[in-house]
Amino acid sequence: MGVELTDLERRPADRDEINWVTASFMMLFHLGAIAALFFFTWKAFFVAVVLWWMATSLGIGMCYHRLLTHRGYKVPKWLEYTLTVFATLALEGGPIFWVATHRIHHKYSDHEGDPHSPIDGKWWAHMGWILMGKSMHHDTSTLARYVPDLAKDKFHVWITKYHYVPMIVLGVALLAIGGWKFVLWGIFFRTVMGLHFTWLVNSATHSWGTRRFETRDLSTNSWWVAILSWGEGWHNNHHAHPVSARHGLKWYEIDANWYGIWLMKKLGLAKQIHTTKLETIQRVEQGIQETAQFAAPETQPELVSAQL
Repeated sequence: MGVELTDLERRPADRDEINWVTASFMMLFHLGAIAALFFFTWKAFFVAVVLWWMATSLGIGMCYHRLLTHRGYKVPKWLEYTLTVFATLALEGGPIFWVATHRIHHKYSDHEGDPHSPIDGKWWAHMGWILMGKSMHHDTSTLARYVPDLAKDKFHVWITKYHYVPMIVLGVALLAIGGWKFVLWGIFFRTVMGLHFTWLVNSATHSWGTRRFETRDLSTNSWWVAILSWGEGWHNNHHAHPVSARHGLKWYEIDANWYGIWLMKKLGLAKQIHTTKLETIQRVEQGIQETAQFAAPETQPELVSAQL
């Protein structure tokens, strides 16, 4: 496709320097979202809901996060690429920068080097890190170190450089089908809502909630963030067991992204699915406690997983 990893390199901004291109688009989309409220129709609303699901559930949660970043399961390449295109509709950038940022987050979570920790301020964790600094503008050496798998894939390199193209195509299509009301709701309103719901995972679930697992970060489980983000709010579960494609570990922990992966498995599209079962973890912990009575304590494994 003629695009190399070096073509993605951009000059990073200093921490106190505003990324004016990003800030301008954020302002434009927020103004568009406000304008949408004055042009409400049920058709436009339902278009927005469907596109929100496609972009943030199928795209961000199931693809960028659980598939590309953590490799919690595998799908055919054609499906991986399709889901990747859906993810670009969330206005969160291309897969290489998104995955690199998230892998860095897990490495330094709530410590020095974390791109979006509330330790640096809740506003920073929610949105400030997007508007300022270098978090979304990694150099080539950083990308090669954190995303060597995606850096070898020509499609992912290409779509990262031209991640705005699917959004433009969608906008033109919505304008032709339903006029400006479809554009305001299907592009501006649903994108802004999707962004804030996703950012809540970075800010809210590292600030408030419950902790099932003792992790080295501030991650928590938040039921209301989970509802808004299709299951990504079970964040303490995720940080304790990052490879698991399932984040909601109890029946009442609603995890729509996991339901989608489970459905793809039933359709024969998803394979090598890593999951974590709470019962297995509890048995392992009980075994470690019993062993500790007779021997020196051993390090508990980071992940207890099974492939479906």
